[in-house]
Amino acid sequence: MALAIVAPNKTDNELNSWRNIFQELAPEIDLQVYPEIKDKALVEVVVLWQHPKNILKAFPNLKLICSMGSGVDHIMADYIPKGVPITRIVDPRLTFSMTNYVVMGILNFHRQINRYIVNKRLKKWDMTQPEIPISVGVMGVGELGGDVLDKVHGLGIPCFGYGNSPKTSFRHPYYYGPQLQEFLDKINVVVCLLPLTPKTEGFLNDELFKKFKPGTYLINVARGKHLVEEDLIPAIESGQVSGALLDVFRKEPLPESHPFWGREEIMVTPHIASITNYRAAAPQIIANYRNAIEKRPLVNEVSTVQGY
Repeated sequence: MALAIVAPNKTDNELNSWRNIFQELAPEIDLQVYPEIKDKALVEVVVLWQHPKNILKAFPNLKLICSMGSGVDHIMADYIPKGVPITRIVDPRLTFSMTNYVVMGILNFHRQINRYIVNKRLKKWDMTQPEIPISVGVMGVGELGGDVLDKVHGLGIPCFGYGNSPKTSFRHPYYYGPQLQEFLDKINVVVCLLPLTPKTEGFLNDELFKKFKPGTYLINVARGKHLVEEDLIPAIESGQVSGALLDVFRKEPLPESHPFWGREEIMVTPHIASITNYRAAAPQIIANYRNAIEKRPLVNEVSTVQGY
């Protein structure tokens, strides 16, 4: 039984780190790394990140598919052998990093840091409106979104959650599905942490922006495909959206010709809000490898129906 890592966009140094941690923690595992996989018929567990489309068809004896990170949309969007379970990584450090990034973006908007960066370049001393009153809405209230709400609430900032389905209990004010407009009416900062599914792809679009309070600020740290990119700049120019902090994009790296680079209202970061720590991820993958062999329950299994 072999375990294969298929992550063609990872650097050699990154892949060597994964090899080393597997050798340290589970030297008995026959670890193979794409594209140097000796016999695909021996592979029963695969670890995937931005893998080639339809590659899973090449592995006839799969028992488990593991995402190398917390997201699974790259897996759900491709061919999945029937009945093969999928797991993802849950790491407190991922949550820590994501929450800090989002809170940073919220406070930068609240205290107008981007405006002061521009003013410094212009040598402009402007003390008007040093704070913008804010109320924050988080779309997607799983582990990451829930933690963001906890920390924002701890700062004394009004905050609200939104999701696809109703919840019988939640520790913060919560709206779902058809209550979208009611949710948007209460906030002027929107944080997207939705899972990427066919239902949520393109959710951040012109139709949604028109429902915003004028001047709402957008933070997208979920997936690039949530945003219809060509709709954002017109929404900024109309005043519906005041600006955006974007860490994810439909095409990465973001092309040099992309109009987002030229807009001062849009802050761009290179998909670094939260990075998988291989030392935290590898033990979870190894545990599930052993669980799959011994037919025990898997850790952090994903619903293939819901997509998360």
